[in-house]
Amino acid sequence: MIEDVNKKWNDAKGYELSASMEVRTGAEPRIYDVKVWHTKPDFYRVAVNPKGESEQQLIVRNEEGVFVVTPSLRKTHKFQSEWPKQNSQAYIIGALADDLVSDSKAVMTEDDASYTFEVATRNVDQTALPVQQIVIDKKTMLPTKVSVMDESLQEQVVITFADIKLGVKHTAEEYAVEKFSEKEEKKAASAEVVDTEFSVYYPTIDWAHTKLTDEFEVQEDGNTRVILTFEGEKPFTLMQQPIQSDDTILPVSGDPADLGYTIGAITDNSIQWDKDGMTFFIASTKLTKDELLEVAASVQESSMK
Repeated sequence: MIEDVNKKWNDAKGYELSASMEVRTGAEPRIYDVKVWHTKPDFYRVAVNPKGESEQQLIVRNEEGVFVVTPSLRKTHKFQSEWPKQNSQAYIIGALADDLVSDSKAVMTEDDASYTFEVATRNVDQTALPVQQIVIDKKTMLPTKVSVMDESLQEQVVITFADIKLGVKHTAEEYAVEKFSEKEEKKAASAEVVDTEFSVYYPTIDWAHTKLTDEFEVQEDGNTRVILTFEGEKPFTLMQQPIQSDDTILPVSGDPADLGYTIGAITDNSIQWDKDGMTFFIASTKLTKDELLEVAASVQESSMK
């Protein structure tokens, strides 16, 4: 059964799919529209939009590398990364097939219409989200739903597939990063730019023995940067400043990290991401990748310290 699924999902020369992604890790659930292209062997394009909004982020893998593109900001980051091979990606069906094959302890149940597999994830945040349920339609042998769960088996990320078309291929030129950026740059150039007041963002995660001990503001080349220092059992530093739009492609260390509301970059000791017109960077020699992701996912605008 698993071998048949793996062959069907991985042997297709290409595919397109659309899905809805609900992220429940924050105070309020967030819903996103996700569209994926894949062309063998290693071309990927993932577009993520907050539902009902035109704002878009793209993860693109082409012959030149892995890119995270935020077209509305004219911002592109390039990674030296094997994404999506090293981690589970609930909206990439080849990665789901790899998850099924990798877990020798996978548990299957079934009803009249579908098979449901409970398998381990291969995420960098495996401790926080260790389990996923993959529901497969018996007639099409394609996934209809994926639920990524925490240790208490509570759903934290839910992917509902609307449409999957196997055998669809795109040319290498269609995966060119410049093509996506140029289209949105015209929109950005014609849009009215509105300056917003600088607001400080704080992590809302509550660690009993880690507290904010210092906050200071730095002015550099006309830009404001705020640095927050947290000390205790899990010390870290959070830096934030307004985004500087840039047409150039910026090299970034680490791997793409899906925070639900945005795509960041994670290394063993840091994580960075963009949100609400701000750039954020967390550094720590003590936090694990799981903990870096936990802090990043909890950061929000607040007047409370």
